[in-house]
Amino acid sequence: MSGAVLIALAAAIGNLLQGWDNATIAGSVLYIKKEFNLQTQPTMEGLIVAMSLIGATVITTFSGPVSDMLGRRPMLIISSVLYFLSGLVMLWSPNVYVLLLARLLDGFGIGLAVTLVPVYISETAPPEIRGQLNTFPQFTGCVGMFLSYCMVFGMSLTPSPSWRLMLGVLSIPSLAYFFFTLFYLPESPRWLVSKGRMKEAKQVLQRLRGREDVSGEMALLMEGLGVGGEVSIEEYIIGPDSELVDNQDEKDQIKLYGAEEGLSWIAKPVTGQSTLGLASRHGSMANQSMLMDPLVTLFGSVHEKLPEMGSMRSMLFSNVGSMFNITENQEKHEQWDEESQKDDEHHMSDGSGAESDDNLRSPLLSRQGTNAETNMGPPTSLSMRQGSNLVHANGEQASMGIGGGWQLAYRKDEKKEGALKRIYLHEEGGAGSRRGSIISLPGDAHAEGEFIHAAALVSQSVLRAESLLGQQSIEEAVETQSDAVTKRPGWKALFEPGVKHALIVGVGIQILQQFSGINGVLYYTPQILEQAGVGVLLSNMGISSDSASLLISAVTTLLMLPSIVVAMRLMDFAGRRWLLLATLPVLLASLVVLVIGNVISMGAVMHAVISTVSVVVYFCTFVMGFGPIPNILCSEIFPTSVRGICIAICALTFWFGDIIVTYSLPVMLTSIGLGGVFGIYAVVCALAWVFVYLKVPETKGMPLEVITEFFAVGAKQAARE
Repeated sequence: MSGAVLIALAAAIGNLLQGWDNATIAGSVLYIKKEFNLQTQPTMEGLIVAMSLIGATVITTFSGPVSDMLGRRPMLIISSVLYFLSGLVMLWSPNVYVLLLARLLDGFGIGLAVTLVPVYISETAPPEIRGQLNTFPQFTGCVGMFLSYCMVFGMSLTPSPSWRLMLGVLSIPSLAYFFFTLFYLPESPRWLVSKGRMKEAKQVLQRLRGREDVSGEMALLMEGLGVGGEVSIEEYIIGPDSELVDNQDEKDQIKLYGAEEGLSWIAKPVTGQSTLGLASRHGSMANQSMLMDPLVTLFGSVHEKLPEMGSMRSMLFSNVGSMFNITENQEKHEQWDEESQKDDEHHMSDGSGAESDDNLRSPLLSRQGTNAETNMGPPTSLSMRQGSNLVHANGEQASMGIGGGWQLAYRKDEKKEGALKRIYLHEEGGAGSRRGSIISLPGDAHAEGEFIHAAALVSQSVLRAESLLGQQSIEEAVETQSDAVTKRPGWKALFEPGVKHALIVGVGIQILQQFSGINGVLYYTPQILEQAGVGVLLSNMGISSDSASLLISAVTTLLMLPSIVVAMRLMDFAGRRWLLLATLPVLLASLVVLVIGNVISMGAVMHAVISTVSVVVYFCTFVMGFGPIPNILCSEIFPTSVRGICIAICALTFWFGDIIVTYSLPVMLTSIGLGGVFGIYAVVCALAWVFVYLKVPETKGMPLEVITEFFAVGAKQAARE
């Protein structure tokens, strides 16, 4: 997965530039005021700082829909160009009005980067490490702030610091970002599929995943273009074909082939039960209030433990463990493939030998054909891969690994002629399905009488049966129907129940993040550290007050970096929801301590120590949870076809909230004081915890398309209740 990691890191340079700019303007404005005599014009001073916010808000209005039309990569290239041009103009700036223009251009670049980098990373990252990679923007942003503060601090020690040089240096890293976006970053494969450019999407996926076989993910990306539609939750029992009782029609059976000789498995749908529904009911009895969104327990049934039953995955796969684990002995599989191919020649038509390598790697999960096939004994794994297309006229079925422990299967829709049903199967373990077609079974699972249960999300496929018939590979199959599937859904798709539900989650968490106090604490930090005696200590060392404030800010930013590294490790292990629920109480406690420190009289030293510790704890905790996670969630929960529009709505909420908090803070400080301000922020953190607990689901390790499917199911279940 090194390809996806490096590409995510390169894309996150855009956020490094944002952090760099934020720190640079905070330091350089001290010298801008002196040159342009703005000490008596606080409005102009505030406008210089806020112009980038205004530019980011304006550009965000267009960024989503335009990125849906032009692509993610061109918008990132434009962002790098805007960064570069703004740095040059700020370096030149003969007067304050040219400086305002430069700050506006800079805001355009910031808006594009902040909005689209998380989307780009989510659309290119494997599900298993998507959260970790999407923490890169937060990390690089803090790195940019730290480096910038160090640079400005060094310049402030010179006899005549140049604010133009401070701001103009932005052009140097932005030039590097331009080269990365132009020559290294590929286009998002999901966007390419949405435009019907299947061959390009396949090449990008092969580069990102480091393997040739990407047929399962290609099919998944095509399925992700569908918005809305009925989704049902089903249950399958999977076991050795010799053990399952043949009490259902052959057409309702799915045959699963192992990588070892003689192994074959049959999956049968079980009527009258829903595994996810059962798991949700158990979860609600254990830890759900009447107000909790059903969507939360649907997601939680995949991740969280159930009462007296363990996790859903261990419940479903308690006997045989993961059936989709990556093989550890590739040489054994390759040898078996060669033997299977020889045996297979006796059962295949003359034309089968000309099939492509893509078809050799096609799915191992196939629909059982006839009784004759079963009576002939367990077929070899390669014979099914090589001898079967995705969907045959005799009703055979195909399945593919799509990452995060999920498998994609197809079957004919018996109610609609020529239509297909897609099935998202969930299995135990997170490492499975990374190759998509290689399946190995644990040795202790070979005994007779052992079965597993697989949860399944079943819905209408965007593809039709005739588009898959006679195709040599999944890429060719989806390409034949790409024009019909990739039509833009339009604004009406925003009113689909699942999309509306996701917008409530995305917009709500962005609003709460902005009003949780980060801007107020940032504003108050220099004053707190000054009270702690840091400023006096530095002045005794010959450092001016302006330089001291910059150094203090640099140290504060440096303290955030280890916390972000911890968040990277936990994002895909503990999960987004868990991190939010664990860190928000710490934010609340820190703010309560700050309120107490400003309301109750105490010694100067004690007040400074308590306030300093509270601020450091607040910063470190914020960057672990409430800092990066809202953007991560918003980049995950929307369908591909409307992701750009929905992200723009959430980003606009972010920027408007930022502007409101920034401009209301001085007024609030005057009217209710610091204690009142931090008291309001503490109340918002409490409300945010309640909102997360009731409304925000856990999305770790799940393919984006499966996440949107869950939102559709949860929204309709909530509507029924």
